[in-house]
Amino acid sequence: MNLVRVGERFGGEFCLSQQEILEFARAVGDLNPVHHDAEAARKTRFGRIIASGPQPASIFMALTATYFSRTTAMLGLEFNLKFQKPVFADEPYRMEWVVQGVEFKEKLRGELVSLAGTVISPAGEVVLSGTGTILVTDKL
Repeated sequence: MNLVRVGERFGGEFCLSQQEILEFARAVGDLNPVHHDAEAARKTRFGRIIASGPQPASIFMALTATYFSRTTAMLGLEFNLKFQKPVFADEPYRMEWVVQGVEFKEKLRGELVSLAGTVISPAGEVVLSGTGTILVTDKL
């Protein structure tokens, strides 16, 4: 099929407002005050509001769907994530995924693509890293 090549890179950026962090945490039922109570968050090791883990993780994983669905069809099959540092409001974060492997699977009529990626803070620190396996095909 040759829809994807090893070494292919793609990325993006995001910046979450304090309001977006608060709304996401409440929407998913994460009532930890570090996501919505500035006074409580100030007293933590972080010193301010931080994003709920699933929020940057969702944006990071969604980047794969956005990228591959531009020219192909894709399904996310598996993602493993490591939360390494907090994500703060009003700071720009850079995401990048790299294709590590591609294997055609006749039974699935597509390519199993293995990915590795990172989310980097403005200070150049990895805040989130992950690996994933997706199916890329010409149609679902």
